[in-house]
Amino acid sequence: MRHELHCHLDASVRPGTVADLARAQGVTPDRPVEQLVVAPPGCGSLTRFLTYLELPLRVLQTPDALTRAARELVEDWHADGVTYGEVRFAPQLHGRQGMTLDGAVEAVAAGLAQGRAATGVRTGLLLCCLRHQTPDDSLAVADTAVRHRDTVAGLDLAGDETRYGAAPHRAAFDLAYAAGLPCTVHAGEAAGPASMWEALDVLGARRIGHGVRCVGDPALLDRLRADRIALELCPTSNVRTGAVPDLATYPAARLLAAGLAITVSTDARTTVATTLTREYAALRTTAGWTPAYEEIADGHAARAAFAP
Repeated sequence: MRHELHCHLDASVRPGTVADLARAQGVTPDRPVEQLVVAPPGCGSLTRFLTYLELPLRVLQTPDALTRAARELVEDWHADGVTYGEVRFAPQLHGRQGMTLDGAVEAVAAGLAQGRAATGVRTGLLLCCLRHQTPDDSLAVADTAVRHRDTVAGLDLAGDETRYGAAPHRAAFDLAYAAGLPCTVHAGEAAGPASMWEALDVLGARRIGHGVRCVGDPALLDRLRADRIALELCPTSNVRTGAVPDLATYPAARLLAAGLAITVSTDARTTVATTLTREYAALRTTAGWTPAYEEIADGHAARAAFAP
């Protein structure tokens, strides 16, 4: 069994599907689609990395497009040996043609249901608040998540943690917690341990998206270990965005050996051209990683999953 907890829908649309949707919608890319949706190894920063989501987002503005992308992601999980996958997306980014937050959530949920029926893969859906948006925007996303509690498994905060703090979004997370909805927060990716402390102490995160920059703070490591906070590590993505310099120094084995609840995910299957199989293969090239660690990390992911 394999579990993936950190996977963005707009970063995991098949390049062929992006091309099909672009043709159908009269969108003419100025370069081959593959070059526009796959970040190069030397990408170097999260800001540049995110530019490779512009075309997928442009063509994911209809319910049919969102449903197709979600269904195909479940099919890709199945081909990758994933038996439980959580996908996250920001419904507020899909309203350029008038689609509502509810409509976007319902479209993705429909695609996940179709994928489950065809493959047997279990799924969870997370909604993303965005750091650069207003507290009211985040409240609207949280309210949508709560109203769709039958299909939404959790709430997330994503975006540039170096420029935008988490505190303004606390009301949205309080709303989610009051409804029994668990939360994760992107932190410790573009910024250091301070953003992870904020995710824990201000937003009450049960999981941390990425969190790879925790290694320099012993007190933080103690907190993560004591509270069993799962870290959603995404090795190849973390190298592409510059969160870590290379795979050779990737700290997954050290963190696991230190007793932290690390999990392994792709983050962006298309943007980094990867699969969970490839992520585990990459970890086998890093210092200290042993064959037994894959099973341990997957056990952490199973226990940290948000869906029942």
